[in-house]
Amino acid sequence: MKRNLITAVLYTIATTLLLGLIYPLAITGLAQVFFKDKANGQLIQKTGTSQIVGARLIAQPFTGVQYFHPRPSAAGTNGYDASSSSGSNLGPTNQKLVDRVKTDVTALQGENPGVPVPIDLVTTSGSGLDPHITPAAAQFQIARVAKARGMDEKVLSSLIAEHTERRQFGVFGEPRVNVLELNLALDNKNSDRK
Repeated sequence: MKRNLITAVLYTIATTLLLGLIYPLAITGLAQVFFKDKANGQLIQKTGTSQIVGARLIAQPFTGVQYFHPRPSAAGTNGYDASSSSGSNLGPTNQKLVDRVKTDVTALQGENPGVPVPIDLVTTSGSGLDPHITPAAAQFQIARVAKARGMDEKVLSSLIAEHTERRQFGVFGEPRVNVLELNLALDNKNSDRK
C-alpha cells in the first residue's frame, strides 16, 4: 500500500508539473513567437502613437452621435465589461427584453424614419462583447454620423465598404464591420480634412 501511495503522489507531482506548468509555458511561448498580436489580445494603437485605444476583439461603448455605435451589450451592469462577459438570458417572450427592444427601435427610427432597423442594433450578442456589426447596421447609421461630422454620406459609405470584412475563406460567417476600427478610421479621415 505504501508503494501505491508513493506512486500516486509521484504521478500527481509529475502531471501537475507537466500539465500545470511546462505545457502552459510552452504554449504561451509558442503563441508569443508565432502569433504575438493574437496572443496579446489584438490591441489597437492610435495612429502615429503608442497609445492603446482598445482591442480588436472586444466591443467598446461609443455613444456620441459622431460615432458609429456597436451592438447593445448585456455584459456587466453598464455593458461592455470584459470581466462580466455574458448574454442577458432573457428569452424572446420576456417583457423586459420586448420593452427594451421596442424602446431602442423607436429611438433608432427617430434617427432614420421609414428605414427598417437592422436587428443587430437592438439585440445583444451572446457574449455582450461582439465588436462587429453588419454592414447594414453601419449603413443605417450613416445619416446621423454624416450630419454630426458635416461629412458627405458617400464618403462614409465608402469608408464602411473599406472596413467590411468578408466571410472567412469565402464560406464561414457573415460580412461584418469592426466598430472600433471604423471609428478610428473615421477620426483619421476627419483629421485629414483639417
